[in-house]
Amino acid sequence: MKFRLATVAWSVIYLLLLLTLLTPLKIITVFLLIVPGAVLFSSLHFKGFLIHVMPALLILALLDVYSLLLAIYFLIPSMLMGRIYKKGGSSFQALMTGMGVILGELLAVLFIATYSFGFDLSQFLRDQAAITENVVQQILSANPMLSGTNWTAEDTQQLGTMLIGRVPYVLIVTSFLLAVITHALVRPALNSLDVPVRKMKPAREWRLPRALIWYYLLAIVIEWIASSSNGSWIQMVSISMLPLVHACFTIQTIGFVYFWMHSRKMSSVIALLLSLVVLIVPPLRIIGIIDLAFPLREAITRSKK
Repeated sequence: MKFRLATVAWSVIYLLLLLTLLTPLKIITVFLLIVPGAVLFSSLHFKGFLIHVMPALLILALLDVYSLLLAIYFLIPSMLMGRIYKKGGSSFQALMTGMGVILGELLAVLFIATYSFGFDLSQFLRDQAAITENVVQQILSANPMLSGTNWTAEDTQQLGTMLIGRVPYVLIVTSFLLAVITHALVRPALNSLDVPVRKMKPAREWRLPRALIWYYLLAIVIEWIASSSNGSWIQMVSISMLPLVHACFTIQTIGFVYFWMHSRKMSSVIALLLSLVVLIVPPLRIIGIIDLAFPLREAITRSKK
C-alpha cells in the first residue's frame, strides 16, 4: 500500500509541475519536469506508468495543447532514463543518456524551427546584438559621464559572433544540468520506493564506448559540410557536436588519470590536481582519444605484472 500511495503521490506531483507550465513559474519548474516521469517509469510496469501519467497529460491538453508538446518533450528523457534505472544500469549511463537525449531534442527542435518555420538562429542572435546596441547607445547618451564611450558597429558584430559561438556550450550545459538535477532527485526517490539504483562508478572506472571515435570522425565530416553550407541547422549541429565529443574525451582522460594514479597507489588528491590540469588544458584530451582507440589501461596493468 505504501508503494502504491507513493506512486500516486508522484503522479500528483507530476500534474502540479505540468500546471506550472501555464504560469511564470515554468522558468524554474521546467528543470524538475523529468523527475516524476523517471520515478514512475522506473517503479511501475509500462501499463501502470501510462495509468499514472495519462490523466495529468489529458488535463494539461484541455487547458493548453501547446504546453502538452513541452510536457511530451520532457517525458521522452524521463522514460529513457527511467528504463536504465529499471534495468539496473549505472548512474553514469543514466546521466549520459539523459544528457544525450535532451541535447538531441534541442537540436531536433532547432531543425524543425529552421526548415518548417524559417527560423534563423544566427540572424536572431545578431538581431539581439543590434537591440543591445540601441539600448547601450541610449544609456551612453543619457549619461554625461559616459559621453566619451562609444559603441561601434564592430562591437555589435563581435557581440553577435560571440553569442552564436556560445550557443553550443549553452545547449550542452543545459542538457547536462537537467540530467544531473534529475539524477540527484530520482536516486533518493527510488531508494525510498525500494527500487535499487547503482551508485556512480569511481572515476578510475570511467570508460566511454569505443564507438565515440566514429562519432568524432562524423563530427569532423559534419563540420566540413557545414563550412560550405548556409544552413543554420547544419552549422548549429556542427558547432554543438564537436564540443560535446571533446567533452566526452575530456571525461575519458580524467578517468584514465584516476586509473593511472590508482594503479601506482598514489593519492587521489594528485589525481584531482591532474584532472584540473586536463580541464584547463583542452589539448590533453588526446589522452582520452588514445585510451579509447588502444588498450592503454590493459597495457599499464600488464606492465605492472
